[in-house]
Amino acid sequence: MTAHTATTHTASALPTVPETAAGERRVLRKVLWGAQILLAAFLFFASALPKFAGQADAVTTFDEIGWGQWLRYVTGAVEAAGAIGLVVPRLAGLAAAGLIGLMGGAVLTQVLVLEPAWALLPAAFAAVFAAIAWDRRAESRAVLHSLKR
Repeated sequence: MTAHTATTHTASALPTVPETAAGERRVLRKVLWGAQILLAAFLFFASALPKFAGQADAVTTFDEIGWGQWLRYVTGAVEAAGAIGLVVPRLAGLAAAGLIGLMGGAVLTQVLVLEPAWALLPAAFAAVFAAIAWDRRAESRAVLHSLKR
């Protein structure tokens, strides 16, 4: 092996900037998929289903809010739809964007009506949903573009 061949072979073995960025993007996508699955399970099983089932603490919470029990059902439906959307690749970005709005309402409700310290949880969820929506923006654009036709 000549010195030139060894140098060429070594240089081509080093990752280029686009390859490194693509690798980092794949890692980010896997991490976000994990978050999407966990958040979807939480939203569906621990949040939406208790609202639909009329769990005592859900009923009490929505009584404290003061807008009536219809809001409990609407909130549960939005959570369930968002949870399902999070695990459908084409819909994940749009579901995450919608859930940011829901979490914003939850933050305001916690701060203004219920317990301000609990506003941190939906705020943290909103931040994760923002990362998911940003990561899935290409899929979201494609879905929205297909609706224009």
